[in-house]
Amino acid sequence: MPPVLTADSHDSVVTVDPSVSMAVESLAADLLPFADGRIDDPAWIRQAGRRCHDLPAALRRSLAAFGRDSGPAGALLLRGLPVDEELIGPTPMVSGSVRAEATMPAAVLMLLTHALGQPISFRPEKSGAMVHDVVPVPGSEEFQGNEGSALLTFHNENAFHPHRPDFVLLLCVRADHDRVAGLRTASIRQVHHLLDATHRETLFRPEFTTAPPPSFALPAAQSQPHPVLSGAPDDPDLLVDFAATEPLTERAAQAMLELQHLFAAHALTHHLLPGDLAVVDNRVTVHGRTGFAPRYDGRDRWLHRTFATQNLRRSRVHRAGDGHILTG
Repeated sequence: MPPVLTADSHDSVVTVDPSVSMAVESLAADLLPFADGRIDDPAWIRQAGRRCHDLPAALRRSLAAFGRDSGPAGALLLRGLPVDEELIGPTPMVSGSVRAEATMPAAVLMLLTHALGQPISFRPEKSGAMVHDVVPVPGSEEFQGNEGSALLTFHNENAFHPHRPDFVLLLCVRADHDRVAGLRTASIRQVHHLLDATHRETLFRPEFTTAPPPSFALPAAQSQPHPVLSGAPDDPDLLVDFAATEPLTERAAQAMLELQHLFAAHALTHHLLPGDLAVVDNRVTVHGRTGFAPRYDGRDRWLHRTFATQNLRRSRVHRAGDGHILTG
């Protein structure tokens, strides 16, 4: 009997066997009509959480292992998930686009999000929708966020927020025309030992502030001073957005510059195809994207995005009714 999950040349890339893909598709199909297909309905979200336990055991184990230890790259790529590009309609071209009604790829993504933790969203971003569209929008080419198409700089997702997600999930439902848009990831685990000792020490100091990304409908404001690295000296957590983090001292600026150069030199790049799911450990890994040229013809690159946290209780004060949406 063939294996249901096959590791590719890099152990952070895993191909899903067709039998596993079919089982996932069947579970997702059962979810589609629940709660009238309202994917943000708390009842729909709870049902997805229950049904995630019915995912094939090998897939659940792979995601659970990644959630416990995301490895040197801090990123996982699952290939071969059920996405039928011909059934999803034209790529949206409007700012703030989300999936309000359950579709096959959105349901698949929510099932796998539950396998890593609890799904969360943020009210100031895309009105708190659970599943975001990541699509190029006319006039937003230089936008440093999910609707741009120019080079997207490395960042931890929602780095300014005290309850930023632990994992970012990106499911490709349509690739860009020219197949040049590359998801780039870089982990502090890949470069920590290469940092100059003085710069490493500086990155552990609270000499940086971070503003909300432009996708958040919030006033321009900086976070409280914070370090870029924290936690265990030999395996630190990472907190930086190279488009929004500001160093407060000259030594902080130099340390941040070296870190940026190291990330650029050691980044992994994946050109996502329909059915590819990238999972980024937002605690230790930054992500970005190479630039590409959208055509705005309804066939441009289209990803679905969700966020997961392993400790939902920690943000309880920010979630009305113990729901999944953080109010601020």
